[in-house]
Amino acid sequence: MKDFAGKIAVITGGGTGMGRELARQLVAEGCNVAMCDVSEAAMAETKRLCELEKLPQGLRVTTHVADVSIEDHLKRFRDELAEQQKTDRIHLLFNNAGIGGGGSLFTNTREQWERTFNICWGGVYLGVRTFLPMLVAADEAHIVNTASVNGFWASIGMNQSHTAYSAAKFAVKGFTEALINDLRLHAPHVKCSVVMPGHIGTSIVSNSRKVQSADGSERLNGDEVALTRKRMVAAGVPNADKMSDEDIQAAFAERARSFLEDAPTTAAQAARIILDGVKAEQWRILVGEDAKRLDERVRATPEQAYDRAFYESFTQEVGWRLG
Repeated sequence: MKDFAGKIAVITGGGTGMGRELARQLVAEGCNVAMCDVSEAAMAETKRLCELEKLPQGLRVTTHVADVSIEDHLKRFRDELAEQQKTDRIHLLFNNAGIGGGGSLFTNTREQWERTFNICWGGVYLGVRTFLPMLVAADEAHIVNTASVNGFWASIGMNQSHTAYSAAKFAVKGFTEALINDLRLHAPHVKCSVVMPGHIGTSIVSNSRKVQSADGSERLNGDEVALTRKRMVAAGVPNADKMSDEDIQAAFAERARSFLEDAPTTAAQAARIILDGVKAEQWRILVGEDAKRLDERVRATPEQAYDRAFYESFTQEVGWRLG
């Protein structure tokens, strides 16, 4: 697929981050976009940004509220898309929606763990299941599944568990790689790519908290304050055990800000890399120099990948301040 003009793209998690930037750049290239998100307000802003420049006549940008972990939501999204976009086929599927959280089998609840896993993995699986007939109906199509560097390296540091997200992203990577031959055998006009970003400037930290808590607030609840304090103590943050609840709230807010604003790769840059990768029919798209370097390191010394020396030397090399 060498260009996107006149095509129809589906984007999950289109309200913020890479999903928003994918929508903006696709629309700028003349592609119709149907996006879903749990936040109607966030999608409205994405749509507004897409329409800042007058859309070509007939180009459609539609928004649909859906939780990608719930199959009935995705089926409703598909049916609304077919009606509003006036189509029985799509050309691009970006399974982009994801959250963090539920990192530990010990300190997080089963509900938190499964919420992360069911969105990050289940949303990809159900997205492909739901939209595959519409992709096959097109003359050419491409599935783009967002994994992560945590799809080949299950860590964000020595002092923080990261099991739910990592398990989900490993599943996304394996699923997409298996799809290569499944599509080749049964629908050769449909291609697929697995996207593995490093640290990208998105709102995933604050968005994950909103989705996990279901209260839509930017602030931590009492249990989250206690857990955050415990993590900070374990990470060796000076006097973390003596910090007030408001100090903990401020530390969480700063982490969310820093993850968004201080990342080595912006969401817009990430979207451009992804779209260029689709045009080049790359089945494996690493996003960011940190992702490329980490991939090289893990492949070179897999037995040392979870040693402290590996993590500390890597974070020093690329400037990560996570975990």
